[in-house]
Amino acid sequence: MGYSESEVKQRVAQALEWVGMDGYEQRSPHHLSVGEKKRIAIATVLSLSPQLLVLDEPTSNLDPRSKWSLIELLRQLPMTKIVAAHDLELVRALCQRTMVLDEGEIVADGSSEKILNDVSLLRAHGLALGEVT
Repeated sequence: MGYSESEVKQRVAQALEWVGMDGYEQRSPHHLSVGEKKRIAIATVLSLSPQLLVLDEPTSNLDPRSKWSLIELLRQLPMTKIVAAHDLELVRALCQRTMVLDEGEIVADGSSEKILNDVSLLRAHGLALGEVT
């Protein structure tokens, strides 16, 4: 990317701090938990100062504590986020706007609150939210 070695080190250190992983620069990836690997992956992208962050199923394979910790981290990031997810708790907690896709077609587009409260819509397209309030 044309950065000097010192700038790379500075960007890496800052990005690791943002995701709560400072001090992990020398850790081997195979010694990290799934949640730690996800945070490191996000830090890798953040080190490039993106304006847009695209995430595909970011909470998959995480236990509840790690899931909510990651959601809180994502909430605090200032850039625009596009999230592809089946985890409707994540969608409710993180997204203002939701699009429902079914077999490659957009079948709903609107506020997350409206869409996530439409139980018949969710069921019709193979989605479910534990407790819909």
